[in-house]
Amino acid sequence: MSGRRYVVLMGPPGAGKGTQASRVAEEGGMCKISTGDLLREALAAGTELGRKAEKTMKAGELVSDDVILGLVDEVLDRSECSGGAVFDGFPRTVDQARGLEGLLAQRGETLDQVLIIEVPETEIVTRLSGRRVCKTCGKLYHISFGPSRQEGVCDACGGELVQRPDDAPETITRRLAVYAEETAPVREHYAATVGVTAIDGDQPIDAVTEAIRRELQPADAEG
Repeated sequence: MSGRRYVVLMGPPGAGKGTQASRVAEEGGMCKISTGDLLREALAAGTELGRKAEKTMKAGELVSDDVILGLVDEVLDRSECSGGAVFDGFPRTVDQARGLEGLLAQRGETLDQVLIIEVPETEIVTRLSGRRVCKTCGKLYHISFGPSRQEGVCDACGGELVQRPDDAPETITRRLAVYAEETAPVREHYAATVGVTAIDGDQPIDAVTEAIRRELQPADAEG
């Protein structure tokens, strides 16, 4: 990977977007931008946009696209984003996608690639429903991929391990349905503009990373 690049990484809950976005960003000298992280940071710092977001959230409403795009615009000015950015799970709507295109156009930049990590629903349910979290210290485990030494007991502090409500199978199924409904228009938008490349996410983490790495190779590096 070389030069300043902007990549959108899409995928359902449990697809491993966060892990892969971090790897891609580090390898490519880019920053990783997750709007959830940006919101938490702005709220903690008490910035003007953070205060706007907090007011909206306290009213039980969704944070506006203007605030989200404002946060993205601010972070793009940081030195760690001088090589470009990997957008983790953003944009979520066509309006946000168009807004991002506008932000990049103001900088004389364009979006380079859109990748979507695809994982069968049954595998996602297995991944997410197997997660357990310590009620005391918050340490995460997985009953199949990273279990505690003693079932139901945290290795770190001895606290009780529980399944979060969001990780119940029926909740996961609903979340996946919402994801599919909300992101379908975004995928269609990008398919008609930048193009969308599917990545097989139903394989080991390192293999997914390698598949993404191959897709991000600049044309002059192939051959």
